[in-house]
Amino acid sequence: MTTTCRAPHPLYGADQVQALDRRLMAEGMAGFELMQRAAQAAYAALRSRWPEAHRLSILCGGGNNAGDGYVMAALAAGDGLDVQLVALRDPATLSGDAARAYEMAWQAGLDVIEWRPETVINGDVVIDALLGTGATGEVREPLRSVIETLNATPRPVLAVDMPSGLSAQTGSIGGVAVQASLTVTFIADKFGLHTGASADHVGELRVETLGMTPHGHDDLVPLGELQAADMLQKAFPPRSRGSHKGDFGHVLVIGGGAGFGGAALMASEAALRSGAGKVSLATDAAHVAASLVRSPEVMARGVGKAEDIHALLDQANALVVGPGLGRQPWGHELWQAALAAGVPSVLDADALNWLSEEATNRRDDWVLTPHPGEAARLLGVSGAEIQADRRAAALALHERYGGSVVLKGAGTLIADADGVTVCPYGNPGMASGGMGDVLSGIVGALLAQGQTPGEAARHGVLLHALAGDAAAQDGGERGLVATDLASYVRAIANPRPFDAMR
Repeated sequence: MTTTCRAPHPLYGADQVQALDRRLMAEGMAGFELMQRAAQAAYAALRSRWPEAHRLSILCGGGNNAGDGYVMAALAAGDGLDVQLVALRDPATLSGDAARAYEMAWQAGLDVIEWRPETVINGDVVIDALLGTGATGEVREPLRSVIETLNATPRPVLAVDMPSGLSAQTGSIGGVAVQASLTVTFIADKFGLHTGASADHVGELRVETLGMTPHGHDDLVPLGELQAADMLQKAFPPRSRGSHKGDFGHVLVIGGGAGFGGAALMASEAALRSGAGKVSLATDAAHVAASLVRSPEVMARGVGKAEDIHALLDQANALVVGPGLGRQPWGHELWQAALAAGVPSVLDADALNWLSEEATNRRDDWVLTPHPGEAARLLGVSGAEIQADRRAAALALHERYGGSVVLKGAGTLIADADGVTVCPYGNPGMASGGMGDVLSGIVGALLAQGQTPGEAARHGVLLHALAGDAAAQDGGERGLVATDLASYVRAIANPRPFDAMR
């Protein structure tokens, strides 16, 4: 998914956006004028994206979303385009502004076709005006069949406000949802357009405020905030020329049980490339030689029991616990020692699995980085329940365990006492082994350099995702591996050209 709105900005839910609709009307904008503005904005986006299109298929449901579609149909007819107008609901049953919109299409000389299973969608572009922002729950027939038919067509689709079937609140789908090429959403950006299933349904995203100014949102608490790449500029200020390695923290990575050394090595290298002054690795002795070959800068030590890491724990400013830790007694013993040390920590992989099985106190100085399966174990629910409302799951994890929580996946979420942040970057090429280990190393390095758990989580997720995108841009998504990210992490964490620092 791409978006024209990369500047950081708030994300709202369906109820909040509907309240903003009413606010605009209370300030003097008539409901039909608002509908016309929405339709004009969506139509302009269509003409900009597909200027060669001469035939449109517009699918209208009921309510104001259908009204947007009928106004778009009138606009297209006025421009001389051929319009196939398909209704899922008898236009005679519409009321209010939607009825006025249908009247506008009728006066433009357009006939409405009632949807039937044998209806052939033949537009160069298809407009989804079936369901609006407030739609929730399972998509029922005949809408389900319509959406399945629409998704089967090779023609591009413009979704009006929301892809039908996708929740504006959560980003989950009601069994089926329109797979749009372009979504034009209105009034304000919606949380559900940026996480969960949205990645496969939104396409390019454009936000049209229709006259709602930012100050009009001031009294509403958004569901979250969308990140932007330039947020990293303040996270990585230029270093003093008199700096030494002790100024940038000491990360201790604890992991790499027998046969699982790669995860801990990747986390260690990522911590180095993210600017940590020193990185130590406590791992199974069998992996020390590989660490020296791969990254001689990492101070690798083979450990056999918890007592072997006490001195390392005393030296560390931040811990990364879990990559390749394993589920054997060795890993459990090291996990217990790490938690008892009281050092700011990143918990990932098997450290989270141990955490799900043993009661511990909430802590404010750690970052938990679960994928949906690990999150499910931590909360004692199913993975499907996590994905059905990722925001609620991330907040529940923060409530139970404290600190900052990174719920990984498409539209990664960061939840802490400051609220919820959504990362819009990253790509499918990052769905490969070791990416989470690299993320944990990045976040651990930022913790060691003095960032708070919330800052380290937000900046670390953003840095990781941007590095993945840069790597994919250079070499493609397919075949992208976790170790590809290290050099890109370094480049992105140094946004100022070297010559400018001389």
